[in-house]
Amino acid sequence: MLAILKSCTLSGYEGVLTLVEVDVTRGFPHFDIVGLADTAVKESRERVRAALANNGYKLPSDRITINLAPAAIQKHGPVLDLPIAIGILAASGQIAATARVLDTLMSGELSLEGKIRPVKGVLSMAITAKKNKVAALAVPRENAAEAAAIQDLEVIPVGSLKELVAWCQGQREIKAAVPYRAEESGLGFQGDLARVKGQQAAKRSLEVAAAGGHNLLMMGPPGSGKTLLANCLPSIMPPLDSDQSLAASQIYSVAGLLTRGRLITVPPFRNPHHSASLAGIVGGGSVPRPGEISLAHHGVLFLDEFPEFSRDVLEALRQPLEDRIVTVARAQATCTYPANFTLIASMNPCPCGHFGSDLECNCTPPQIQRYLGRISGPLLDRMDLHVEVPRVKLDQLQEHGGGESSASLREKVINARDIQQKRFAHSKIKLNSQMRPADVRKHCNLDDASQNLLKSVFDRLHLSARAYDRVLKIARTIADLEGSEHIKTAQLAEALQYRSLDRKYWNS
Repeated sequence: MLAILKSCTLSGYEGVLTLVEVDVTRGFPHFDIVGLADTAVKESRERVRAALANNGYKLPSDRITINLAPAAIQKHGPVLDLPIAIGILAASGQIAATARVLDTLMSGELSLEGKIRPVKGVLSMAITAKKNKVAALAVPRENAAEAAAIQDLEVIPVGSLKELVAWCQGQREIKAAVPYRAEESGLGFQGDLARVKGQQAAKRSLEVAAAGGHNLLMMGPPGSGKTLLANCLPSIMPPLDSDQSLAASQIYSVAGLLTRGRLITVPPFRNPHHSASLAGIVGGGSVPRPGEISLAHHGVLFLDEFPEFSRDVLEALRQPLEDRIVTVARAQATCTYPANFTLIASMNPCPCGHFGSDLECNCTPPQIQRYLGRISGPLLDRMDLHVEVPRVKLDQLQEHGGGESSASLREKVINARDIQQKRFAHSKIKLNSQMRPADVRKHCNLDDASQNLLKSVFDRLHLSARAYDRVLKIARTIADLEGSEHIKTAQLAEALQYRSLDRKYWNS
């Protein structure tokens, strides 16, 4: 007898509708799974065998063949345990092949006692179920809240094999899951910029970076506050809209990082250690999974001690910074992950950290050049804002009261982003940093005085074509922060001063 059930597997971060075809026929006892199943999928034979026996069901002593279609796509993980078990029961006649059995997309890992354990990527599975107009989705109880975030989809939370069988047979009803309320939590946990003493120039650069989604490089001696400033950046960024929240949460779901099914509602902040591998930052592995740059999607990737990261990792950032996606190619599959993030990097000016400061530097010129040379010119060119973060003086540390609060700056950033939303309402662009050359020419017009200023500085700073466009994008963001329809000379001058750090240190 044949039973065909619906399930879902993951390819990259997207779900693929998978048909679990279970055939039970007379013959020599055999249990075979075909359809490019990996080790974890094939091991489901033993989990299903024990789960059925421990719940009063029988594994037929016949020939059992299970085909996972489409057979050309690799199947990973234990997500197919549940449909395989229900399919065997239906194909062997132990339960009726009702509409609930055949029309419900099922996913879950079985324990040997028949409990259903949570799995990764349920949010992607729910999106796939809705796209394919599946009637209902049965998932582990721990995953139900994230799946319920997809509207107009009935999500059935189940905790055991017996519970699912009873629901499939109409012997009991299970209340459909509801999503957690979107909670704007974590908007201030990173810290308040009002508590940061001094560093007004660095705070201003953070404001510009948050408003336009610009990449920022901070350079200064140890203890000047670079890490503290970076950790405050999410506190001045607006919460994610519904589409951004769903996109970021989908990546976290695939990585198994969603907390109790709560969707990501604030910009993610990722701070990997400089010893992180290329696969850890970019993504990959034998079973491809998203890396830090994808986990920072619609958020911030902070790379502290920038030159200490391996050269391969740093150079691998160049393409995602331009294309805002990353493609991981493997022999069996090619996966594309979104990577629309703001890069914040911090570094010392030399190995000892005191070059250019009021403290004595013990490094030789070759040592300094080797240290700075770890950051290539093309990568440096992709950093929109360059800012020096000097040591804080004693009188600044002893000041009572701080500067402008994160809440106040956040309102300015939101207003600037609202201007950009209206400007790009009829395109896929959301922020000034995403403008293409044609958009720059359209939205970054300069008056004669500004043109003359740019001409006088262009050759002196040896700006590349990419840097030229980025200066105009930054000027456009500064104008938006000040509510100016046109770019003024003072706003262009401020944008230009953010491009002088590389000329000071790298071309010295």
